[in-house]
Amino acid sequence: MPSETSLIRDLVLPLLETDLPPIVQLGHPALRAEALPYDGQLDSSELTALIDLMRRVMHAAPGVGLAAPQLGIPLQIAVLEDAFEDPEQTDVRDRRPLPFFAAINPVCTPASEDLVEFFEGCLSFNGYQGAVPRYRTVSLQYTDAQGAASRRVFEGWQARIVQHETDHLAGTVYVDKVLTRSLCSNAEYLRRWASPSIDEARRGLGF
Repeated sequence: MPSETSLIRDLVLPLLETDLPPIVQLGHPALRAEALPYDGQLDSSELTALIDLMRRVMHAAPGVGLAAPQLGIPLQIAVLEDAFEDPEQTDVRDRRPLPFFAAINPVCTPASEDLVEFFEGCLSFNGYQGAVPRYRTVSLQYTDAQGAASRRVFEGWQARIVQHETDHLAGTVYVDKVLTRSLCSNAEYLRRWASPSIDEARRGLGF
């Protein structure tokens, strides 16, 4: 029987030969399985190449985060980056730029009891948006791309991104937590509900 390491390598190495592999969509089993801890299944150069590939795919999508299961790879690795800047969204959504980082074997825990609701989408559920309650502040423990243990606290939109991506590593997709009456197509979201606040959408859709 093939070892766990050989199975992972059989999935990863062919992807490293591609420029932009497709992001798997809802219904793919990799999105519903708990990802394996990274414990050396890849050598350092392969890990670096995988992180670089994930970042390229995230940028091309475009998105602000990508977890390895979204490429069909069951490893606890995620990349995150948000360069978006808009003063109105900073005020309403507490959205500030998030410099790129990779999180290996991340553990996300609430750092406050406050929940906030905003629309979010997912690169693995193309074409839709929905309002999701998320903790306002979270603590993240993880290993960085250089192998150093790190702990950081994230607030606002950055905390939302962290929770969304770490959920992927547990087999959870945002539709598992979405306020179902808020679900809408991207076209309707952009047409009607894309203001920084969700108050109008809450009234119009009844959630």
